[in-house]
Amino acid sequence: MNVPMPSFLWLNPVSALVLGALFVVPVMEAHAAPSSPAVTAVPAGAADAVQTPQALMNEVTDRLLRELQAQRPALKKDPSKVFALVDSLLLPHFDVEYAGRLVLGPAYRTATPEQRSRFTQGLYRSLLKTYGGAVIDFSADRMKLLPFRPDATPDTATIRSEIRRDDGTRIPVNYVLRRTPEGWKVWNVEIEGISYIRNYRKDIGTEIQQKGLDAVIVRLERDAAQNGTGNRPAPVSPK
Repeated sequence: MNVPMPSFLWLNPVSALVLGALFVVPVMEAHAAPSSPAVTAVPAGAADAVQTPQALMNEVTDRLLRELQAQRPALKKDPSKVFALVDSLLLPHFDVEYAGRLVLGPAYRTATPEQRSRFTQGLYRSLLKTYGGAVIDFSADRMKLLPFRPDATPDTATIRSEIRRDDGTRIPVNYVLRRTPEGWKVWNVEIEGISYIRNYRKDIGTEIQQKGLDAVIVRLERDAAQNGTGNRPAPVSPK
């Protein structure tokens, strides 16, 4: 049984990361992009090791929007293809291990390496399938990057943005990044001031208390497998 998701997660961590800015760019004019070659992931640790957080996000977002424009008919015909697109562009810049560790909370300390790895993979894959398809109809005119304000510490950054809903209302979405040996990576998303890490940690923690960690892992893996993303290799194996 899935953990009920708060209503604010209509824009969830995976789709928010894709739609926004890791994935947020300044307001861009909607434009018809020519067909582009197959996506090749920006090597984390290569370009982003020397880029500022906002420069990295601009680059990745621009590539994502161009690929969506070029591949939209094929993605609508076969939505499962969007997962590969998200993986190639998002995953190198999303700190899956760190986010998974925080969501797991106190249970991380007593979990085995195998449990940590399976939990991290299951959580990511489950979220990806549940919400990743939301990017198919996304376009540049839905995003607005707000002026950047540096954090107090040099190893963290917060990119503020607004996402326009279908009814015209704008939702504040913040992306929290940290500097890693491989470059800047997003590890948290705050939607209308609510942290996805904090909410998932609360929900997962309750589920672990009620059913145990192994049962939660099995549920996540089952969800991912039923949704067609369960056979991919783990994005990272937490140490």
